[in-house]
Amino acid sequence: MNQFKEIINAKVIGYENLQRVIINSQGIIEDIIPMTETYNLNKNHEVLDINKDWLSLGGIDLQINGCLGLAFPNLESKDMPKLKEICRYLWQQGIDAFLPTIVTTSLAKIKRSLAVIKEFMSQNQEETAAKIIGVHLEGPFLNYEKRGAHPAEYLLPLTIENVKQVLEENHHIVKIITLAPELDVTGKVIKYLKSLGITISLGHSLATAEEAEKAFNNGASMVTHAFNAMPSLHHRQPGLLAEAIINKNVYCGIIADGIHVNPKMLKILLKASDYEQGIFLVSDALAPMGLADGIYPWDEREIEVKNGTARLKNGTLSGTTLPLLVGVENLVKWNICDVETAIKIATESPRKALGITTIKKGIKANLLRWHQTKVKNRIITVTRLDNLKMS
Repeated sequence: MNQFKEIINAKVIGYENLQRVIINSQGIIEDIIPMTETYNLNKNHEVLDINKDWLSLGGIDLQINGCLGLAFPNLESKDMPKLKEICRYLWQQGIDAFLPTIVTTSLAKIKRSLAVIKEFMSQNQEETAAKIIGVHLEGPFLNYEKRGAHPAEYLLPLTIENVKQVLEENHHIVKIITLAPELDVTGKVIKYLKSLGITISLGHSLATAEEAEKAFNNGASMVTHAFNAMPSLHHRQPGLLAEAIINKNVYCGIIADGIHVNPKMLKILLKASDYEQGIFLVSDALAPMGLADGIYPWDEREIEVKNGTARLKNGTLSGTTLPLLVGVENLVKWNICDVETAIKIATESPRKALGITTIKKGIKANLLRWHQTKVKNRIITVTRLDNLKMS
C-alpha cells in the first residue's frame, strides 16, 4: 500500500491557481501547494491528475427535515438503523455532515427526537457516511403570521422558561435554533441561547429592521431560508432581510430549487452580500427525499411531492426533496454566480457559519471532484474522490 496520494492540477476551493494536494495513508491532507512549486515526496505514491477540475470538501446541510421516508421530528429509538441508512445515502450525495432539523411539533415529540439523536451521536458514526453534528430546531418560537407550514397549535411564546422546557439536558446537541426575535421584546432569550453556545437564526418572522438589528447585536448570526416566511424587501420597510444583508457578521441560508425563491431574487441577494461567507445553501429537504414523487404523511397531515417540491393540500409550500448539491448546479445553470462561488456556498460557507474547519492542511480528505460539463444537459457533475481510481 502506497503511503501517499498526490492530486495534481486541482482548482482547490479557496486557493488561487492550480494546486497539488498531498494525502497521507491515514486519509489526512498532508499539504496543499501551488503546482508552480516543486515538491518531492521521495516515496512511491499514486498520482491523480484531475485536469483543472474543482476540488472541495463535501457539503454541509444545516437544514434538512428528513430523508428516505423518515421525518426527523418523528424519530423513535427503533429508527436508529434508518438514521444510519440516511447517513450513508447523504454521503453518496456528497454530504459530509448535516443537522437533522426538528420543525414545530409537540413538546413530547421534540424531546423524543432530541433524545434519539443524542443517543445516535454518542455512538461511533461510520467513516463513509455523513455525520450528524447536532440539531437545528426550527421552532416552536415562531411568529403565528409567518408560521408557513408549521402547525399553529404547537407554537410557544419565546421565553427563557419555555426554552429551558424544550431543551432540558439536550442543549449541547442543539447547534442552531430558528426563532422570531420580535416575540421577545426584552432580548434576553437570544443572550441566554448564545450563552449556551447555540447559533441563533432569525426566521418565520415579521421583525422590523430595528428589531432584527437588536437581535443581531444581542448575538443572532443567521437567517433561515432567506425571503421565505418573512416580509419581502421593501424600499420603505427594509425589514429583517435587509438588515441581515448589510450586516457582514450574518449568514443567510438559501434554498436554490427555483420554487422557494425566484432565481432573479437569489441573484440580487448574492450580489448584495459577501460571496465569501454571507450566503450558504440549505436543502430544506423533507422526509420523501430519495423517494419518488407522490403523497406522503407529514405530522398529522399530508404533503404532495411533484418534481421535487412539497406542498400541503391547501397549496402551502412546505419544502423540497432535492439534495443540497443540486442547488450548486442550479446556481451555475441560472447564471447567478460562477462555479467556484456556487461550490463555496454549499461546502465552505456552512462550515464558516458554524465555525467548522474549511479545506486546509491537517484535516480529513473527504474530497469532491467537480467537473464542468454540458453532457446530457448537465452543467456540473460531482464525484466523491474515494470512488475514483488513482493511477
